Parts: sequence; C-alpha cells; structure tokens
Amino acid sequence: MNSKFLSVLLLSVSLSAAPAGKDEAPAKKPNLRVDTSPLTDGKSTVVSSYADMLEPVQKTVVSIYSTKIVKQRAANPLLRQFFGDAAPDQERDSKQEGLGSGVIISADGYILTNNHVVEGADELKISLTDDREFIAKIIGADPKTDVAVIKIDADKLPFITLADSDNLRVGDVVFAVGNPLGVGQTVTMGIVSAKGRNQLRLLENVAGYENFIQTDAAINMGNSGGALVDAKGRLVGINSAIISPSRGNIGIGFAIPVNFAASVMNSLVETGTVTRGYLGVTTETVTADVAEQFGLPKDAKGVAITDVTPDGPAEKAGLQRTDVILAINDKPVTTLEGLRLVIAQMLPNSKVKIKLMRDSTERTLEVTLGRLAEKPNELLVGVNVTKLTEEVRKRSGLEARVTGLLITDIEENSPYGDRLVAGMVVIEINRTPVSDLVAAKLALVQGRNLLLVNYRGAYRFVAVTVK
Repeated sequence: MNSKFLSVLLLSVSLSAAPAGKDEAPAKKPNLRVDTSPLTDGKSTVVSSYADMLEPVQKTVVSIYSTKIVKQRAANPLLRQFFGDAAPDQERDSKQEGLGSGVIISADGYILTNNHVVEGADELKISLTDDREFIAKIIGADPKTDVAVIKIDADKLPFITLADSDNLRVGDVVFAVGNPLGVGQTVTMGIVSAKGRNQLRLLENVAGYENFIQTDAAINMGNSGGALVDAKGRLVGINSAIISPSRGNIGIGFAIPVNFAASVMNSLVETGTVTRGYLGVTTETVTADVAEQFGLPKDAKGVAITDVTPDGPAEKAGLQRTDVILAINDKPVTTLEGLRLVIAQMLPNSKVKIKLMRDSTERTLEVTLGRLAEKPNELLVGVNVTKLTEEVRKRSGLEARVTGLLITDIEENSPYGDRLVAGMVVIEINRTPVSDLVAAKLALVQGRNLLLVNYRGAYRFVAVTVK
C-alpha cells in the first residue's frame, strides 16, 4: 500500500470515528456472533508429526531423468574460412536433459506422471528412493490433460493408494512429494486452496482440458508428475504446474485430480490413446445479461448453445440454438469449460440426459455421444483454426469488420507452413465466405485452392494445394 493511499484511508477512518452530532441518535451496535471456545476440545489428539504417514508414501514417488537428442545446425569454421557465408552448415547432435517426478501406482511397475515430463524423450531413467535405477518405456501420453503413463520392468514394488479426489474440500491438508530442482526427494505441506480451476490457459496451446486442484504446498520445477497426498497418505492429485513471475514457488500450485488422471491412465493402458465423447455444439457461459434475454432469472447458471454442428449428436437428439443447458446426467453445468470437460470424460456412444431450458420451459433430452476427433480444429493438415468470437477478436486485436476463421497454430510438419502463419484470418476459400470449420471444409476442393486472408490488417490471396 503506498503512502498516499494510506493517508487517505486513515483520514476516512478518523472521520467515520468522529462523535455523532448532539441531535443524532447513537448507532445501534452490530449483533456479533462470538465463539470463545478453544480450537480443540482438549480430547482430540494433537498431531505433532506426519512422519509415519509419509514414510511409505515417499517410497512410491520416483525421480524421472529424461534425455532427448536434438539435432542442431552449425557452421564449420574451416569451411567458412574458404567459402564465407556460402559454406554449408553441419548437423550436430546435442543432448538435452530434463528432470521430473512420478508416482508408482501398481506393484508391477506402472508409473503416473505428466506428459510434459516425458514428451519427446529418447530415454527415461527412473530412480527409486532405495537407489535402484530402471529404464522406463512410455505406455501412453495425453497432451490435452498433461497425463502420461510409463512402466519399468520390476515387480513387488511399493505403490500408492488412490483416494476419491471428488471428496476433497477447500482447507484439507495436503502434501506435495517430488524432486524439486534436483535437490532430492522433498515433502512440502499446505492445504487445498481451490478446486476445479479450469480457466488458467496452461494447456491452451493443445486445446487441453483443465480441472486443477490449487494448493499452497510448495511446488517447484522438478515436482512435476509427483504426488499430492492427503493426511492419510492417499494420492489425490498429480502435481503439474505453478503460476509465478519468478518461476519459483509463491504458493500457487496446481495438481491434476487423481480421479481425472486415473480415467485417462486406464484408457492409455488399455488402448494407448484416449477416446472422448463428442456432443457437437458451440456454447457460451450464461451471464446475467444473457439470462435476461432468455427469460431466465439473473442469477441463472448454465451454458447457452450458439451453434449446433450439422448431423452431429446434439442435432440428432433435437438440441437447438438458444437452448440453455443446465445439467448433464443431473450434474449442474455452469460454464462452457465445465460442459466441455464433462462431455470429454464420457465414452463415445454413451447415452446422457441433458436438462435444458427452451422458451422458458424446462425439458430433458437424451443424447447418444459421438467420438471426438483427434484434431477437431484442423482445417488443413497441421493448420488449426478457431471461430472469431468476441473474446477471440478482443484477445487478437482484430477489427469488427474482419470475419472468418483465425489460424491459432501451424504444426511443425505442416506442408502449409511456408504459406500460412498463426494469426492469419481466413476470410474466403475459393470466393466463398467462411465463418465456421464445417463451411470452410466444404469450400475446399482437391487440387489448387485460393484463400483470401487478413494478416496484421492487410488483405491478400494465398494459393494452397490440397492433395
């Protein structure tokens, strides 16, 4: 607090504390609720140590050392001496090393960790607390949830017990176990600060699914993939990320709830991939203004459908634009992120009951979910796009007159990377205006296509060939 603000605050306090005028009735004292009893009843056992609980937990948490071979191009000084800038570069291999943590979840060597701990690794070395070391293989990884499963060739290993993370409450005591900054296995203590954090944009670059537990237990680099356990030593989360201006702990850490991680893990172990349900709607969270327009109470919670995918599961079941989704299988849905997460955790062909409001009338429809495409935002090979909503337009600084599809990213191996770049807006394809992905794909033809794009305020035509 700066000195100017403090002086103003003190002045306002002194004025409010001034005695009332002679003609004013004294203010009525507030009716306070006071509990003078001690924090404990004198009979409860005082917990002076969690060592007995943590000792077996520590044996199940491992350190993961990843090695990646990266090819780099560098100029040969000898050739440069004779050929100058025309000298060819030489390709050299360099080794990159990473550090993370993991949790043994079965006696036969399955380990739960983060995708970003093992992503791109050419070798994974696992170190146990008893100094045994193993080479692990990747069973499966899911970038959209940052969950990965690896396995070591061993048996009769110590393994952790999983809790029901849905039963966690804000204020519950938790412990983070891992190997931060390579100093060795470390245990830190805190509480559950919040649940269901899903608007952090930590997985935004992969259109991921966020559903984090927030904790103030100290988490630092190297803790990723380690265990978040409750006061009974049960696994409640997989430590995944922090928010910090210094890249160090400031008490804002995040873990993937174990229920969520376990469902992804089971799919990876059984099939090597993750299959997700698909509803086929575009939605936005209902605000007070939107609720009023729909004839709902201003405090109504739900998700309004702004578009329905042609011939998708939602359209087949009778869902319509302007329907407001209130619940899925009787579980309230209050945000578009929440709806997306709930549907993604369900299997394709699942039948779900959707409670909604239409024309101020509540009704329930049954929908058979489809299968979510692996790359739902892909327009061309390696070219991902998104609709120009008001939020996207504001975030990208685009004028209101610019319409179309925003290119969000170009994958490294995309054959269109030399012509298209992230930040471009595709306005027309073959002289046909495009406003959604379905229309854009229908406008594409085999062979040569002409795209009208807007990039940094300038319009231009780009020709691409579709094979």
